Amino acid sequence: MGPIMKNIIEQYRSVVIQIATPYSTGTGFLLREAAVIVTNFHVVQDNREVVVEGVLLPRQLAQVVFVDPKHDLAFIAAPPCPNAPNEVLAKGGNAVSVGDVVVAIGHPFGLKFSATQGIVSGQEQLKSDLPYIQHDAALNPGNSGGPLVNAAGEIIGINTFIISEGMSMGYSLPVRFLSESLALWQNNGHKLGTRCGECGTAVFEGTVEDGYCPNCGAAIELPNKAALYEPVGIARTIEAILGKCGHDVRLARRGPNVWEVRNGSAKIFISYYEPNGLIAGDAILCDLPASNIKPVYEFLLRQNFEMEALNFSVRGKEIVLSLVIYDRYLTLDTGMKRFRNLFDKADHYDNLLVEQYGAGWKEEIGN
Repeated sequence: MGPIMKNIIEQYRSVVIQIATPYSTGTGFLLREAAVIVTNFHVVQDNREVVVEGVLLPRQLAQVVFVDPKHDLAFIAAPPCPNAPNEVLAKGGNAVSVGDVVVAIGHPFGLKFSATQGIVSGQEQLKSDLPYIQHDAALNPGNSGGPLVNAAGEIIGINTFIISEGMSMGYSLPVRFLSESLALWQNNGHKLGTRCGECGTAVFEGTVEDGYCPNCGAAIELPNKAALYEPVGIARTIEAILGKCGHDVRLARRGPNVWEVRNGSAKIFISYYEPNGLIAGDAILCDLPASNIKPVYEFLLRQNFEMEALNFSVRGKEIVLSLVIYDRYLTLDTGMKRFRNLFDKADHYDNLLVEQYGAGWKEEIGN
């Protein structure tokens, strides 16, 4: 990857946004002047609000304001972000040619910022008779909704889906469809809106007739009419525990049966794997020091011998403190005791390992 493309990737680091819902995770990108975060409809589907987080955007809830099922587009109201660069949408019908170098940017698998380079191989009509940009820049789950950028630093598409059987070719919606939907939303006063999936008419708050499209009569739903998420079973118990521990469960949700919370400097992921009943809490602590690692390993091994219900491990450079419990043993009382212990010990050990053993603080999102 040449220096020009590296500079372009750095330019986008502060505007590519992580998006999380109770159902999925994905990517979006900030358009500062329009005050929206653009993503795919399938990333935010069935949600009134989603969790957004970026380099310049602390984790927070943001409202879904426009959905376009036909083009698989959605707009999320962006909080003020005056320090963000204003990204450029490519213009003109000849913005993309076969052989053009492109970069797909996003947060695959809910992880931190990544970028992959490829070339455009053509355009194909694969979904709803729309011409998608076909390219070989790697896309993975969680990349959906991120920008596809050309060598001039312009956004030429929105990463939408892959066909893994076809040598993992990626497909991105051409940016002209985004420009069209954005103009419709802006020209209608930034009202809550949707595009009818049957006739393609853009419909906005105040013109919907009892949940039906005024043009063709098909059933439609504005973003604020999506049913509120209600956890059930073990997920409900886990969320009750997190709430009693002082965490906002709406901000913690990271897809089906996955949650992420912060306690002091430690980041803790909680996951529930229903087929085997396993509930895991993994506190991602600091990184191993660059040198003199032996004392750190000796300390971690001693703590594993002395601790109850918790266990240290090392994954790559990361030091991880883990808790495992089976759903049949989980009650509000047992869960409170075990998770409070994990949260408290995670923050304690994170500080201790940095201050006494020279471990390195974890980098923040996007770095």
